[in-house]
Amino acid sequence: MKICRTKADIRDTVRLWRLNGERVGVVPTMGFLHEGHLGLVRLARQKGDRVVTTIFVNPTQFGPNEDLATYPRDEARDLALLEAEGVDAVFIPSVEEMYGAGGDTYVEVPGLSDVLQGALRPGHFRGVTTVVTKLFNITTPDFAVFGEKDYQQITVIRRMVRDLDMPLEIVGHPTVREADGLAMSSRNVRLTPEHRAQAVALSRSLASAEALAKSAPSIKDLDAVIREELGKAPAAEVNSVDIRDAETLEDLSGELDRAAVILLAVRFGTVLLIDQRVIVPES
Repeated sequence: MKICRTKADIRDTVRLWRLNGERVGVVPTMGFLHEGHLGLVRLARQKGDRVVTTIFVNPTQFGPNEDLATYPRDEARDLALLEAEGVDAVFIPSVEEMYGAGGDTYVEVPGLSDVLQGALRPGHFRGVTTVVTKLFNITTPDFAVFGEKDYQQITVIRRMVRDLDMPLEIVGHPTVREADGLAMSSRNVRLTPEHRAQAVALSRSLASAEALAKSAPSIKDLDAVIREELGKAPAAEVNSVDIRDAETLEDLSGELDRAAVILLAVRFGTVLLIDQRVIVPES
């Protein structure tokens, strides 16, 4: 497994693979890897000949009061996990290598980036789409794999790739969960034992909504069921419960009559957890 810390090094590495006609996949991450990330790597391995994983904690997607400084990092552990999965190269740039001095160009996806988490975290998705564009330009993959847990993120990235005619495929991987249903996240390690036990309320609320969806309920009824389940976790501070069109992220009302995505953002202490599920009414 090759470790590349400069743009020139990873570009030269990928160029050689391409000369041999090999199909290259990239898995962008911010490190502190868990089983969810490794699932993305395994899917990339299935779909391509070579796999590049990137590890970069991107400062431009963190707000002034968010957890950039405390974001967990463990490079040695990450590299050991990736080598065990047969990753071919890891790109680990510094902030200086990625952005240099005086950079002032950004990539934005208006509309999709301005709602939901984008409204709660102004500028977040501009940081995401800018760094992802840079990573695509640097690693030149045939496809990139993202987790569907960050549903708005993958929706925004798909729109960006489509609108800018980027020559790659965006592949989604279903949310990977702990045994009790909690969506895997690097932030889970920051939960207190009490909060960790209560955090399963997110997946339980989604399961309740999915069961109710079979009877084509109203959006209002779905919202009530979700909030009732979340209310069983005393420490849960509900930031948002959104039920949106699964493709456009448009707000829904009335009866559930199409595929919808439920997007949750719930805070436990200082840790903001997100989760999602696509639900479809029975015809």
